[in-house]
Amino acid sequence: MPSNGKPRSPAKLIDAKVKELADWRGNALSRMRRLIKQAVPEVVEEMKWRKPSNPTGVPVWSHHGIICTGETYKDKVKLTFVNGASLKDPAGLFNASFGGSARRAIDLREGDEIDERAFVALVRAADALNASSGARSRSSNATPERSTPTTRPPRAAQPKLLAGGNPQIAKGEGDAPVQAYIGAMPGWKSDVGRRLDALIMRTVPKAHKAVKWNSPFYGMEGQGWFLSFHCFAKYVKVTFFRGASLRPLPPIESKDANTRYFHIHEGDDLDQALVASWVRQAAALPGWVTSDIRRT
Repeated sequence: MPSNGKPRSPAKLIDAKVKELADWRGNALSRMRRLIKQAVPEVVEEMKWRKPSNPTGVPVWSHHGIICTGETYKDKVKLTFVNGASLKDPAGLFNASFGGSARRAIDLREGDEIDERAFVALVRAADALNASSGARSRSSNATPERSTPTTRPPRAAQPKLLAGGNPQIAKGEGDAPVQAYIGAMPGWKSDVGRRLDALIMRTVPKAHKAVKWNSPFYGMEGQGWFLSFHCFAKYVKVTFFRGASLRPLPPIESKDANTRYFHIHEGDDLDQALVASWVRQAAALPGWVTSDIRRT
């Protein structure tokens, strides 16, 4: 409370939250806050769910009901859309909380970029959903993920892990099966999968996704697949199906003269600029159609 005895406004409390973080998380939260207010100028800011472990509470943005919350953790800023499962997400911004029936979230980690135009469109879609019949009652009493009551519905069975810890995911087109695969990647590999997916889609926003042969595939419509990745016991293998045409060459040879790999081990510092260059080059080349893809 300020020295004049009057409680601070929610906006001032969020300002204080950003200042308190004093690192990349504060910058990320401030940036997302700006985009939310750009998307819905009438948005109402609140601070909710204060408790001893988090005395300042959680920033909440509402209009006709809660649009999203902004939680901060040691390694991420989490934007949770309380009705995210009902929103279309063509840019694939949602990368967390796929296990819930209603929520979807965007986890931002240090160095992550986000498609600002797509995020603004997502916030506006969430606001429109709230304004529609019944949405307000569904979202008005929502709480952050960590405050969910203990009487949760049973969790869906986790995918089986095959040899090397590779998730067994049914074949499917689009983002959902790819996110299911990434969510099931064990341990540190899930973060690698999330970062690869974000980097690929940031570099080639029109890429088409699918899961085939228990691996995420990325391709361009009418051109075939240009990349996939797969879990092994000690690394994640990234495959460029036309890797022999990339410059510089990805480091690992294949039995197929056209294909090149690189491996990501735990703790590796991913050279995002180099990988983005490979992705950009690969997406511009004629890819491999499904019937031509051979596992080596």
